[in-house]
Formats: sequence, C-alpha cells, structure tokens
Amino acid sequence: MSGINVRRVILGGLVAGLVANAFDFVITSYLMASEFTSILARLNVSEATTRSWIGLFAAADFLWGVLLVFTYAAIRPRFGPGPKTAIVSGTILWLAFAIAVLILTAIGLHTPQSYLKSSGLYLVSALVSSLVGAALYKE
Repeated sequence: MSGINVRRVILGGLVAGLVANAFDFVITSYLMASEFTSILARLNVSEATTRSWIGLFAAADFLWGVLLVFTYAAIRPRFGPGPKTAIVSGTILWLAFAIAVLILTAIGLHTPQSYLKSSGLYLVSALVSSLVGAALYKE
C-alpha cells in the first residue's frame, strides 16, 4: 500500500474547492437568497458585514475541497478508486457538516425548511466537488 499523494490531494482539493465556491455562489445568491436574507435580518447583520465574509467563505471552501480529496485518498485503499469512493467520502463529510448545522437549527439560526433545503443543496455541492477533486487524485 502506498502513501497519500499530498500534491494530488492539494491539486484535486483546490479544484474541488473551486467547484464548491461556484456552488456556494449559486446557492447563496439565487437558490436560497430569500432564506439567507431572512436569517441575516433576524441576526441584524448588515449587508456590508456579509460582504466582508466573502474571502473567509471562499478560503473555507478551498479547505473543504482539500478535506474532501484527502478523505477520498484516505479511504481509497479500503473502498477502491473511483466515483463510488468519491461519493462515500463526500457523503461522510457532508453528513458531519449537516449534523453541525442541525445544532444551529435547534438554536434558531435556520428554520426546519431552510435547513432541509440547504442540506439538500449542499449535499449536491459536496458530491460534485468530491467527484471532481477525486478524479484528479492519483497515487
């Protein structure tokens, strides 16, 4: 068994992060714009403040992409290379994130409806990002 190819994890992870950033833009700007506007209004967060978060969210998506590809590389010896393993790795990380956001829903950040909608959209994002990043990974 060979070790993890760190260069390929980073390459695939950055591309996966780019895909995740594209999904985030579409989700926050179009598919969930009204829900996020409502959440931010409840929290009394200004538009200027939300603009200041863009860099942080973009960087987080790139780290998310690297984590997706790292997880794929780590489980690949057990599950085998390919899309099935990329889907497993994406689902594992999405599930961890969805559980954390569920806690935020319990304290009122999301409504149950916005939680379910965002969870479904971000599952698609996680799976596509994982598939793209994993396609670039080679041992």
